[in-house]
Amino acid sequence: MVFLCYFRRRYTVNTAHMKTIAFLFLLIFVPGLAAASDGPRRDRVSETLEAHPDRTFLVYVYEIKENIGPPARHRTQRAFEEADSLRADFVLLHMNTYGGTVIDADSIRTRIMQSPIPVIVFIDNNAASAGALISIAADRIYMRPGGNIGAATVVDATGAEVPDKFQSYMRSTMRSTAEAKGRDPDIAEAMVDAAIEVEGVSEAGKVLTFTASEAMRWGFSEGMAETIPQVLEIAGIENYEIVEQRLTFTDRVIQFLISPIVSGILIMLILGGIYFELQTPGVGFPILAAATAALLYFAPLYIEGLASHYEIILFILGIVLIAIELFAIPGFGVTGILGVISVITGLALAMVGNEGFDFTGVSLSEVLTAFLIVIIAFFVSLSGSFYIGDRLFTTTRFGELALDTVQEKSSGYTSADATMSTLLGKTGVAFTMLRPSGKVEIDDDIYDATALTGFVDKGEAVKVVKYETSQVFVVKA
Repeated sequence: MVFLCYFRRRYTVNTAHMKTIAFLFLLIFVPGLAAASDGPRRDRVSETLEAHPDRTFLVYVYEIKENIGPPARHRTQRAFEEADSLRADFVLLHMNTYGGTVIDADSIRTRIMQSPIPVIVFIDNNAASAGALISIAADRIYMRPGGNIGAATVVDATGAEVPDKFQSYMRSTMRSTAEAKGRDPDIAEAMVDAAIEVEGVSEAGKVLTFTASEAMRWGFSEGMAETIPQVLEIAGIENYEIVEQRLTFTDRVIQFLISPIVSGILIMLILGGIYFELQTPGVGFPILAAATAALLYFAPLYIEGLASHYEIILFILGIVLIAIELFAIPGFGVTGILGVISVITGLALAMVGNEGFDFTGVSLSEVLTAFLIVIIAFFVSLSGSFYIGDRLFTTTRFGELALDTVQEKSSGYTSADATMSTLLGKTGVAFTMLRPSGKVEIDDDIYDATALTGFVDKGEAVKVVKYETSQVFVVKA
């Protein structure tokens, strides 16, 4: 109002001009009506509504109500593919998340920003961390009263902040996304970095998080609603038809298999199966388990476009090199080491969204995370295999899995033919010369024999005094 009073004193204007000036003032300077940006914010939702005032609009709805990860990325990809095929007018993302991986959040953000269909996000309580990045990529944001958005600092699995080079990437991504959607980039950046202070909005030393009303005030939400129909009503979409995402059984299986925990377990099964197979002769259950786990690991990643031919070939080549090292080359040297490196590299790169040998757009953190998962699973698998291999075949809890009885000779166990014992004390002749080994003839049968004392000429009489290892020992009769 101070600005308006000054303008009235300095210039003479009529009432109509004054109303126009007041409206422009509110539009430009009052938070919540227009976000700060270098240019006017494009409202694609309003454009669609104005272009087709009498249409019944098709609204495609899908949910993300879990941590942001590969399953959420998969669901988003399927959602936009189906929305495009249905020629939907709007995509509405119903979100409630505490965050997740930056890699998958950035992939979802990119898909939303590249969508030719206007995207609306309905924050049902929480859009923290990675959820905040996804939300500000949308054309409009609506929040449930009591909801929150912000706190996008990058942390590791323990909750500790990661080094600044990762924070810098997140700050830049949040800022560029906000700029693209006409929202205040400084506020978006303050959601990542506690050191950033935005006058009148956030204090230095505190990571910024908005309530639903604060988000409206500062242009990070267009309204508050309790339900999806209320969201559409506030958005001005009166005549509409809702189509909700229905994932197929195959989609659900893929989402399950590509989750980081399941991927880690499959890697352990692959390596553990190979280890146990090498400990047993022939081809048996362990190698079949390893092959099945490898198929379940690579197949969904290949379908999702993450794993390519060369990564699968690299994995198989590593297995071949390890086999050559173990069975053809004594010891464990360069071939075995190259095999292990090839296996780990093939498994890790299958998780990364690179295009062949082109890693453009793939962050270093994404690659390091993939290798870290595989290496940890590798050592856990080997350690577990050593432990299980030692315990499994000595325990009787699951029955006798291994033979632990000793066949003592005193109990009658012997590898020799039982009829040999009947030769003790019998006499015969040397069938060949014994020097000291040769053959003897006893009761018209020929036997391998060894002379205990000196040489025995052919045809000379001999007497059996003992037998061992399927041969008799004789002396001159």
